[in-house]
Amino acid sequence: MSKPVRDRLVDLRRRFHEHPEPGWREFYTTHRIVEEVKRIGVDELAVGREAYDPDRRMAVPDNEELARWYDEARERGADPDMLAKMEGGVTGCVAVLDRGEGPAVGLRVDIDGLPIAEADDPDHAPAGGGFRSENDGYMHACGHDAHMTWGLAVLEAVKASDFTGRFVVFFQPAEEISGGGRPMAESDYSADLDALFAVHVGLDHPTGEVVAGIERVLAMAHIDATFEGETAHAGKAPNEGANAMQALGTAIENAYAIPRHSEGMTRVNLGRAEAGTASNVIAEHAHVEAEARGETTALKDYMVDRLDSTLRSAARMHECESTVEVVSESPCADSDPALAGLVADVARDVEGVETVVEAADFGASEDATFLMDRVQSDGGLATYLIVGTDHPTSHHTATFDVDETSLAIGVDVLTNAVLRVGAE
Repeated sequence: MSKPVRDRLVDLRRRFHEHPEPGWREFYTTHRIVEEVKRIGVDELAVGREAYDPDRRMAVPDNEELARWYDEARERGADPDMLAKMEGGVTGCVAVLDRGEGPAVGLRVDIDGLPIAEADDPDHAPAGGGFRSENDGYMHACGHDAHMTWGLAVLEAVKASDFTGRFVVFFQPAEEISGGGRPMAESDYSADLDALFAVHVGLDHPTGEVVAGIERVLAMAHIDATFEGETAHAGKAPNEGANAMQALGTAIENAYAIPRHSEGMTRVNLGRAEAGTASNVIAEHAHVEAEARGETTALKDYMVDRLDSTLRSAARMHECESTVEVVSESPCADSDPALAGLVADVARDVEGVETVVEAADFGASEDATFLMDRVQSDGGLATYLIVGTDHPTSHHTATFDVDETSLAIGVDVLTNAVLRVGAE
């Protein structure tokens, strides 16, 4: 890959890094992606509600929150006609190259950022290099800026090649809240794909290492619960209240006592909670955000059912009302060995790749599994690969960054894998 092309990748990634937006609020991000897709030139471009059914979204923020980000994107210069297609938080897009007879190949990349304030220490490369996040309190702390760069660069490379068939790139919103995979997987663009590649950067794999296919992507569910009690004076008449704080405390303690399952890995976590108004007031309201995971979708369902029962029982114990809602979820998935093997073969011939790992455990969750499951159910093959990168700190931290030399490696691995499918 020539130096001008490498420099272009770095610049593109840095521009995405400057403007992170969280799930279903990627208005300006989608605008920038669409600008690049139009520059490349494709046979079909579906934006927002053209790409999927908005009613199938999960974990959608309230209208006030969506409107705030929508207005910010407009003020930043996003195309008004493009924004209109995304109104109401229907972000993301799908780009298609139709090159005649041949296999249908998909590439899925995610586009959202995280609610993490980025470090401003000059030793942090984005801060020192002048491309730190401009959206206070948000950053690309998981490498999705690199993923978008790969999606666009591979699209351009495949267009310039002799690939024959259909190539579909999914620029998927709302991965971090597990909200965007399902609607894209259920769209017509996901139908009858012969092969699907999903990809992630880093994940503790160093620059020069490629994992051809991950295994054991855990099924996951995000659960929100509220407890409604009755307020009272904590000193004068505590007996007259129904303490939502107590219900919350009981729920937290009992959730971690849910028995793990003998058939495989299960997880539960209550990650955010709030309750009460003052030290001398019996709390009448409490809220908790939790998650449940399982090595299989059935094990995830087991944990969700037990967690639901635990939360509701805690409310009843303290004479409170409760509501429990599964906000979003995703199934488990495994990479197909045949397609992972193709990636491994291709990666060994890519400049900069020093180590190829045939398969590795993922041990986490990812809503790309919706698309993987759709493709596999239709008779196609899917793999989720990792392109390693040296990152100074872990994903989802304020000082996360990617080694930009991994950008070119990712483009070459993915492009050559797509072309290999097209040639077989």
